[in-house]
Amino acid sequence: MASTLSSRNREPLQPQREVGRRRVTDLKEAAAAVIQERGFEAATMAEIAARADTRIGSLYRFFPSKEALAEALMQHYAEVLQAEYDVIRTRAADAAPEELADILIDLLVQLYPQAGAVTALLDSRTDSTEIRLRFRSQALAGIKAALKTCAPTLDDREADDIAAVVLNNMKTMVGMTMKGAPTSPGAPDELRLMNRLYLAAKLGPGRPAV
Repeated sequence: MASTLSSRNREPLQPQREVGRRRVTDLKEAAAAVIQERGFEAATMAEIAARADTRIGSLYRFFPSKEALAEALMQHYAEVLQAEYDVIRTRAADAAPEELADILIDLLVQLYPQAGAVTALLDSRTDSTEIRLRFRSQALAGIKAALKTCAPTLDDREADDIAAVVLNNMKTMVGMTMKGAPTSPGAPDELRLMNRLYLAAKLGPGRPAV
């Protein structure tokens, strides 16, 4: 028993070879799909291994517990989110405010397939509020960096306020595009237009001085 507990308390194995890294990616993708479908508590390691078409011993070799796998999924999502914001910041250097508005408004919609599993994980955790705040802070920082790249003279405090508004618009877009959402067919396009007009007013050459 002590040996089993020790094994499950160890750190996840970091593969050094490409074949191992591909296997870990497959396991994470399988875990995300199962957790999103069934929730974290109902998902089992056996079901995740089966979804990845691998032996359960291989799953435990890389992830000694379901909790370790959950932590890896959340870390992966944070890395994916950061990579997306880094790309957006680079694109913002040559983007008009309206173009940046379109890029941002659909970002969370594009990431929703991965975010769904993270949401299911957070719903099962006692520290979910703290983790959600970390993700929110990461998103706000990414949006703010893009805004200030697009409009370098933008006041820092105003950039914080605009980033908060844009993030709320991004979340609203996710809600509008979910299956069965209580909205109308043309509402997402109206939200995109509103976001374009807002950023054009705030970041464009004719924006009011602070």
